[in-house]
Amino acid sequence: MITPAFELSQDPDFLTITISVPYARVSEFDIYFEGKDFKFYAKPYFLRLTLPGRIVEDGREKASYNVDKGVFTVQLPKETPGQYFDGLDMLTALLAQKKARSVKPLVEEIGTSAELAEEEEEEEEFDWEIEQTPYDQSTESTSPLQCCYGFGNLKSGVFRRLQDELSDVIDVKDPDLTPAAERRQKRLETEVAKFDSDHYLADLFEDEVIQHVLKYKPWWVDAYAKKMASQGKSNQEHVSQTSFVSLSEDEKDQLRKFTNTSYLLDKRAHHQVYFSLIDILLAYCYEICINEGDKNVESAWNIRKLSATLCWFESFTSIPEILVSFGRRVLCYPLYRHFRLVTRAFSDTAMILQLGKSAVLKCLLDIHKIFRENDPAYILNDLYITDYCIWIQKIKSKKLAALAESLQKAKLTKAHLGFELEELESAALLVQEEESELKAASAVSKQQPPSSELETSDSEESSSTSSSETESSDSDEQEPSTSEDGEINSLQDALQEQRRAPLIDWNGLGRDTDSLTLDVSNEKSKASLRSTSVPGKLIEELGKKMQTAIRLSEQPEELATASYTALQEKGANYAVEPQRLSEDPNEKENFLEVSPTKSLLLFVGSTDED
Repeated sequence: MITPAFELSQDPDFLTITISVPYARVSEFDIYFEGKDFKFYAKPYFLRLTLPGRIVEDGREKASYNVDKGVFTVQLPKETPGQYFDGLDMLTALLAQKKARSVKPLVEEIGTSAELAEEEEEEEEFDWEIEQTPYDQSTESTSPLQCCYGFGNLKSGVFRRLQDELSDVIDVKDPDLTPAAERRQKRLETEVAKFDSDHYLADLFEDEVIQHVLKYKPWWVDAYAKKMASQGKSNQEHVSQTSFVSLSEDEKDQLRKFTNTSYLLDKRAHHQVYFSLIDILLAYCYEICINEGDKNVESAWNIRKLSATLCWFESFTSIPEILVSFGRRVLCYPLYRHFRLVTRAFSDTAMILQLGKSAVLKCLLDIHKIFRENDPAYILNDLYITDYCIWIQKIKSKKLAALAESLQKAKLTKAHLGFELEELESAALLVQEEESELKAASAVSKQQPPSSELETSDSEESSSTSSSETESSDSDEQEPSTSEDGEINSLQDALQEQRRAPLIDWNGLGRDTDSLTLDVSNEKSKASLRSTSVPGKLIEELGKKMQTAIRLSEQPEELATASYTALQEKGANYAVEPQRLSEDPNEKENFLEVSPTKSLLLFVGSTDED
């Protein structure tokens, strides 16, 4: 018999079942319903459902058939009007279980799935923050078959028959012979060896692509926003949990293909299943975020590589363990390794859990499809995902909401990951600052000319001035000098005594006009003279003789003579060197020669012997 495609919907008074039966013999069909049982038969289709609520036959039931579409629609009245039937989209859970074998099993599940769900609901709330001790399989038995893995650690010995597929799917070697504690130790060592600080820093400082993918909003973001917006308006909390998540036709078809199975899990295994679910959802959220909802050839690799549950058969005992494991693997394996991607996956997973089991089921079905289309990864469907898709339909959304709340309260910092990320980032920032300073200094040096060019230009200017004065003095020396002025001769004698000593510091020269000014009447000029390399005694003698400013300028002869006479009346010794001191062509000439060095000037007195 063929199980037809079907859907269930409801209103306050009726439960509606839509059954697709193309090419069926509609002349012969049977419908039976009573309490929670519903059966439909139209050759070659047969459907048997266990409903989440009770229905009644009271004459209000209706049935219709659309010939063009081949669809039966059955409308059944509820026994309690206004009652809400939970889990109508959990199609696998609605399908009736297969009959038990004739031989009574050693362990038998008593009661229907609905009764078991009610008993689970009555259990006390579990504290997800309790630290648990990992189960040590070596203390139980040394048999290799005791090394279990898979959903609820219910499988073992699988990879003894799949050695060729092993290396392409998981990282652990010989999982059938490796206990859980040893698997964890090897995983931590492998992550430390795989961590690449250069790759991490490159994604940290060049994060344009990462900032772009972080702006992507998957479908659960809008669904969660709508749920939060309508949560205060609706009195029926269960409506807000299911009305914002819908399954596609392909997903519904996949649910119908699953076999309805019951899982007998002890308390320890039960909580490990919840923790592993978080780990798988974290990896899935990362994959959806970085690829912005699209699938590619790396999607299956990303999910199984980032989940320690799928890659190392890890069994977690607390939520912090899950967060640390996922954070470490994000910074070790994928293309984009950024801590903000870790925190984004945390928030996305919490949203999915708060949306209820419909949202979780939709994610698991998408993972199942990704693995189903990938050649080596299909083994993980048999080990984990298929069982999760069946199991999630039978749990209560309140459990997932409590799990989401614990996940939101958990905190993860970079220090928890064990890679010394904070120290690494601090060192990288220091290097970045030094490089910035070097770049700024090089940019300034390119804008300003080198100091050697400035010195060369100053030397050329000084040399040109000196040569012009020398030529002028040479032409004047050819004329006979007849001046008999005693004052000028005494001045020449004073200049000859100090003619080879550097008298003027470069700071004492005023270059604003064509005149050069030396001020030695105050302490500033004395300090300037001391800063040169002139011997101390000579500086002291020069300081005593020179009391006022000496101005050397190219003046006309009337201005030069007047200036000289005014200075003579004050009774001081002057080292004056105008270009022309007298109209007498035979008069001896004194001139100023500027040294080509940067900061020194030489007063030179010329005589007949010179």
